[in-house]
Amino acid sequence: MKDFKYRSYVCLGVTALAVIALSIAFAFFISRFESVKGTIGLILEILMPVIYGAVLAYLLLPVYNKTRDMAARMLNSVFHNKKTIRSISRALATLVSLIFLFVIVIGLFSMIIPEIYTSIMGIQNNFGDNINNIALGLQKMFQDNPAFEKAIIPIYDQVASRLQNWMATDLVPNMSSLIGSLSSGLLSVVLVFKNILIGVIVMVYILNIKETLSAQGKKIIYSIFSLKTANQAIEEIRFVHRVFGGFITGKLLDSLIIGIMCFVLLNAMKMPYVLLVSVIVGVTNVIPFFGPFIGAIPSAFLILLVSPVKCLYFLIFILLLQQFDGNILGPKILGQSTGLPSFWVLFSILLFGGLFGFVGMIIAVPTFAVIYSVITRLVNGSLSKKNLSLKTEDYLNLDRIEEEKKTYMK
Repeated sequence: MKDFKYRSYVCLGVTALAVIALSIAFAFFISRFESVKGTIGLILEILMPVIYGAVLAYLLLPVYNKTRDMAARMLNSVFHNKKTIRSISRALATLVSLIFLFVIVIGLFSMIIPEIYTSIMGIQNNFGDNINNIALGLQKMFQDNPAFEKAIIPIYDQVASRLQNWMATDLVPNMSSLIGSLSSGLLSVVLVFKNILIGVIVMVYILNIKETLSAQGKKIIYSIFSLKTANQAIEEIRFVHRVFGGFITGKLLDSLIIGIMCFVLLNAMKMPYVLLVSVIVGVTNVIPFFGPFIGAIPSAFLILLVSPVKCLYFLIFILLLQQFDGNILGPKILGQSTGLPSFWVLFSILLFGGLFGFVGMIIAVPTFAVIYSVITRLVNGSLSKKNLSLKTEDYLNLDRIEEEKKTYMK
């Protein structure tokens, strides 16, 4: 009995000390927030090559796994030593992953950079004619309303004049210096390329030792937590991997299909800047919900400078394409990879986009899906222990629940 009391006092004292220590740590974090933020930023900057490598490895994981498994099946008929088969299949999978990565990067850069330069120069050369065409179109549009025309046309002329001066004096003259500075290699650009190069090396290591890293992680978890808690933790990690893997790979495939469809259909519609607009639409489509509209704004502006009518056709086309993607193609590819209601999709994008910018908008949905799932399971588990209903419908217009009979009063 005395030992039990002694142990209870010890547990109470340890709990009190832990609470005090956490309170002090939290107070220190709040009071030194800028210093802590700077330290975290410095650590992230140092580890940026590792972060690049981990992200690339995660994105190329399906390519690596499929190539490795296919190579292992083919080598089974040639070699009988499992170690040899494993080594050769991993080497082939690594080579295919690197080729796949370089083909995509080099292909995108070879298409995008010349197109951007050509598009900007074309806009500058034809800017005067395009401005006049838009002005004539506005005059025809408002010819039945002279008062409105007198109010709109001067404002338009002023905006067009300022935009034309900006392009002539700032944008185009600086294009050559910008490209020259990129080619000559500024320090920041060199650092980025250095991080990417090291990141590719890190990616190769991670792809080939991911099983070992996974085993070491499980070993650490089982050494720290109880068996039940460790099993739950590993199951949660598997769930996170399923959600993130399914969403990110599915969204990338979805965006690739949308970009290709946009290129083919815009070509058929004789739209200007087809390649550049298709790349913008495809890349921004990675962002759920807002992506198509974010990509449509600069694309519509480019087309507007050439033809207001084609700009209107383009906006209608983007609206139809977004409906096709949101209602047919997206659900077909992504399925129920997140299971997140539409409102929480919007909420998560706004929250994470505000906190982490463009990257936050991309990871918002799978991250919030994990949080939503964990909270749902905790709530359902607590309700089950109290023998209460798990159905949300039972709580609609609920007044109270009778304690004895667990009757839902409405």
